[in-house]
Amino acid sequence: MSNSVQSGKCFCGAVEIEVTGQPAAMGYCHCSSCREWSASPVNAFTLWQPETVKVTKGDKNLASYNKTPGSTRKFCTKCGGHVLTDHPGLGLVDVFAAMLPGVEFKPGVHVNYGETVLRMKDGLPKLKDFPKEFGGSGDVVAE
Repeated sequence: MSNSVQSGKCFCGAVEIEVTGQPAAMGYCHCSSCREWSASPVNAFTLWQPETVKVTKGDKNLASYNKTPGSTRKFCTKCGGHVLTDHPGLGLVDVFAAMLPGVEFKPGVHVNYGETVLRMKDGLPKLKDFPKEFGGSGDVVAE
């Protein structure tokens, strides 16, 4: 595993983060919560071990919102820019792929494809919900 450090910032730059090493996974989420939160038809995610994600600037400008107990979404109070989502049940932190311009985005999976509003034909596995190891069915659906 690489010890490279990559940084990112919110829309206005008031909050900055660093990630170290490599993400545990990358992919796309099609669930309605991610679509509504990101205001887009699909969310590109990078998942990290919590100890590899650090807020390096503007922690006081970071606020949280919990729609469900499984996700704590964090955003900048100055610009409203979305920064990351803690998933305590998964033991992972989702940093929006766009927040990390230095990390080469190599998606490996689509999750919650059963809820998709944007069909994507890219040859990647499309899971109806989540992998079994994350409490989902693990069922693969057609592109």
